[in-house]
Amino acid sequence: MNKIVARYADGRMVKGTTVDFFPTKDLFHVSVMDKEGSRLVEISLKDLKALFFVNDFEGNPGHVLNNEFDPARPAPGRRIKVVFKDGEVMVGTTTGYQPGRTGFFIVPADTSANTQRCYVVAASTQEVSFV
Repeated sequence: MNKIVARYADGRMVKGTTVDFFPTKDLFHVSVMDKEGSRLVEISLKDLKALFFVNDFEGNPGHVLNNEFDPARPAPGRRIKVVFKDGEVMVGTTTGYQPGRTGFFIVPADTSANTQRCYVVAASTQEVSFV
């Protein structure tokens, strides 16, 4: 099971676990825990900004994002900078970015962040560039 935070292009957010996310599929499901118990939410990939694979759901509110690479920990892939339409900037590495594709994975440069990797929905980006 993958812990995920699904962030919609309109700002909504869903936190839960998924076992059926595939970048080539239009839909996937998230098991969400709430006061009534567990419920299954169907998510359409086209409605998302990005899908964040996280260590935990709380994160660290005091963490200051660092978009710098650690020279002591070289990461595989090409260095990339993503500017989302809402102004958020993410820097990391990718092995699968190709213009024209629906999306791609990025591993954040900030190795101490809560996000392990992120699937970026290309339609939600303003700019994608190699750095």
